[in-house]
Amino acid sequence: MIKSELVAKLAQANPHLYQRDVERIVSTIFDEICTALARGDRVELRGFGAFSVKNRPARVGRNPRTGQPVEVAEKFVPFFKTGKELRERLNAEPGTAPDAGQTTPETAPSPSGFGGSDV
Repeated sequence: MIKSELVAKLAQANPHLYQRDVERIVSTIFDEICTALARGDRVELRGFGAFSVKNRPARVGRNPRTGQPVEVAEKFVPFFKTGKELRERLNAEPGTAPDAGQTTPETAPSPSGFGGSDV
């Protein structure tokens, strides 16, 4: 799924919102996640997963064409760890949904329709 497909699905699921407002909401969420990661913060979306930043220290690599040593600078890379609920849904038997019909405070739909409020 690409961003425009996500926006279209959310707009379809929320007919009381204009598509341009849904686009702004999705962009704002992604921008906030990026901003938090740039600060070095961790972003957790309960039931979905957690985004964090990992440090890759400087090292000496090799040019695959020539075999010559190449200095590789230190860099920070985004890292995503799936949440328990997402892993369970991915590994569920086809045609069955884990805990179908059961709602707990963590899985109960929020008034906004976007899931939990932990960002």
